[in-house]
Amino acid sequence: FILGETCSALLLFISIMTMFMSGVVAIFEYDLKKIIALSTLSQLGMMMFSISLGLYELAFFHLLTHALFKALLFLCAGILIHGAGNTQDIRSFGGLSLNFPLVTVCMNLANLSLCGVPFLAGFYSKDLIVELACQYSWGIFVLLMMFICLSLTVLYSVRLTYLSFVGPYGGGTSISVCESDYSLVGPVVILSFTSLVSGPILSWLNFPAPVLIFLPVFLKWGALFFVGASLLGMLSLQGLTYSYKWGAVSKFSGLMWFLPWLTGQGFSMKTLKNA
Repeated sequence: FILGETCSALLLFISIMTMFMSGVVAIFEYDLKKIIALSTLSQLGMMMFSISLGLYELAFFHLLTHALFKALLFLCAGILIHGAGNTQDIRSFGGLSLNFPLVTVCMNLANLSLCGVPFLAGFYSKDLIVELACQYSWGIFVLLMMFICLSLTVLYSVRLTYLSFVGPYGGGTSISVCESDYSLVGPVVILSFTSLVSGPILSWLNFPAPVLIFLPVFLKWGALFFVGASLLGMLSLQGLTYSYKWGAVSKFSGLMWFLPWLTGQGFSMKTLKNA
């Protein structure tokens, strides 16, 4: 590796913990923009994970595909916030698919691409990283953590979709007239098209020769197994939506595992207060 074995091992550990932390925090988060930002942090961890294994071209490939469907996700979130009375709390959403049918389709398309559903943009880069990581990985712990992080991505994405579009009405206001504004909907439709076709196009441009990967059957089915387990986990964790029995865990996750305090926020607050 260009980074060296020690630097690669350190980057591997940091990237896996970043993916794991952002996935766990996103499960307990209710702010729409924070959930999307945490998913961005998770995918950045995936890119660094790819770099730590020496897969630099794949990291750049995932950066390109991720930029397209994540831009679509942020634009759809902005339309929802604007149409829901400028609120970002997903608990006040619910049933928005009736008022925002086009945005619902486009946002779910971006979410499915984020989860790595086959034949969408995120699948071509994410699945390639996962399979090559299974082939060149450092051990069973790394593989297990990678699959757990993948399942966490599916978990908070499906949770976001359920609370925003499928779940019961949360009591917030809704202005469906937003979808008649072409300056808002136009870029969303264009990015939705790129989220569909950019995966194979960028794959052909970056990798003109086909990539052959030989893996055991249980590793080939590993990602699908963890994705299915995460869907079942989402159904069992629906109590987190309205229950406060997880208050301590939710507070710990909401504070990003106290990392802001440990990385300077606590010191800054003390010094600024004294000043």
